Amino acid sequence: MFLLCKHNNTKTSTSISAMDLSPTKSQVMGLLSLLVLMVASPSLTVVDSRRARELQYFQYRAMSCRAYSASLTEFGGVGDGTTLNTKAFQAAINHLSQYVSAGGSQLFVPPGRWLTGSFNLTSHFTLFLHKDAVLLASQDENDWPVIDPLPSYGRGRDAQGGRFSSLIFGTNLTDVIIAGDNGTIDGQGDLWWQKFHKKQLQYTRPYLIEIMHSSNIQISNLTLVNSPSWNVHPVYSSNVVVQGITILAPVTSPNTDGINPDSCTNTRIEDCYIVSGDDCVAVKSGWDEYGIAFGMPTRQVVIRRLTCISPTSAVIALGSEMSGGIKDVRAEDIVAINSESGVRIKTAVGRGGYVKDIYVRRMIMNTMKWAFWMTGNYGSHADDKFDPNALPVIQNIHYRDMIAHNVTMAARLEGISGDPFTGICMSNVTIELAKKAKKVPWTCTDVSGISSDVTPVPCNLLQDQGPDNVGACTFPEDRLPIDNFQVQTCTYGRRYL
Repeated sequence: MFLLCKHNNTKTSTSISAMDLSPTKSQVMGLLSLLVLMVASPSLTVVDSRRARELQYFQYRAMSCRAYSASLTEFGGVGDGTTLNTKAFQAAINHLSQYVSAGGSQLFVPPGRWLTGSFNLTSHFTLFLHKDAVLLASQDENDWPVIDPLPSYGRGRDAQGGRFSSLIFGTNLTDVIIAGDNGTIDGQGDLWWQKFHKKQLQYTRPYLIEIMHSSNIQISNLTLVNSPSWNVHPVYSSNVVVQGITILAPVTSPNTDGINPDSCTNTRIEDCYIVSGDDCVAVKSGWDEYGIAFGMPTRQVVIRRLTCISPTSAVIALGSEMSGGIKDVRAEDIVAINSESGVRIKTAVGRGGYVKDIYVRRMIMNTMKWAFWMTGNYGSHADDKFDPNALPVIQNIHYRDMIAHNVTMAARLEGISGDPFTGICMSNVTIELAKKAKKVPWTCTDVSGISSDVTPVPCNLLQDQGPDNVGACTFPEDRLPIDNFQVQTCTYGRRYL
């Protein structure tokens, strides 16, 4: 079956299927005629002498448009919710990989419920889900290859040794887009959560999306539900944009973190809605001695226009795995609802590394346990081989222009004895305590910094600079490289059964 794609409303190219690589002249002319009809009437239904086919036309914004496209159905995909499609996905992607240097390729997932195990992506590639397409993750462990633990972690998060590959996985790639018209990826995680609670897991649970050692990654306009564990995990990668993602999981589900940039450079997370059983966004960079040895920090992260619900965890967490270092994180225009903490820094003796140059502004919090939480005694270790002399450095943490309502405790700030957290700055922050709030709204140990125009009055370790010095807490006004990320309009017209 022939497919049409039009790039940025300027260029037109012919997409070819796996079964027919040599279109005839009459077929090409037929396709061009169909394109004219499509532009004139995008909702047109074309009928030929064999059977009716619907003309599908859609646009989306992406960093790259593709020269070639194919549908999953051309490779034996069946969207009935019960047929396993892992081989169809992998066959399609393997076939389309031949166009890596010829304009790239796209795999279109049409309406249906597409059961699949883990599959691997290729470079210069787009996976696009129709709005009525649902990827259903297999609940059979045999459909999930076991891969090595991350070198910066030394072991799996759930168990020693390996881990199950993510549902959508890729490594050593460039220019990869996972997108849709709000299509859905359903991890069917309940079985995995039960195994986790019953300690029946031999390997660490899979994530929904993991991209490793890669660059120029876009994940956008999708709904992710019921992940077995973390949802989106870019790791050892650069130039990553996660945009317009809805993430939903029961608030009691274990470790269903939303978006976890891990040892990444230049990451932008924006316009996302997350309901989670763990941190909504968790910035990471390796675990104890393994993260120290690997030595790859996460830096230059932008987080904006995020709405989050997480009653047992943080809206934005830094750590606890931060042994490679975290630097230059900028978060703004965040809404937190019914969450344990707004911003949390998690570390411990043995972590090493650093968390510094963190800037947060314009955050609204409603019904929180803590507005701010920093802890130096998180305690979870990869093994007993961590260095007790590896002390983390936490410094230059700026919070400004924030409002919180119905808060049990304003802040819990706990540094490490002999290794205090320094350079904490809070300004123009108003925290309205709940009726049953703690009698002492601030707990501060082994920290130092300043405050200005903060209500209720902070602890003495955050020295009050007076209401006229709210500008003491800064927010960088320069643009990070990831803010220069350019997108274009990709337009695809195609027929499918």
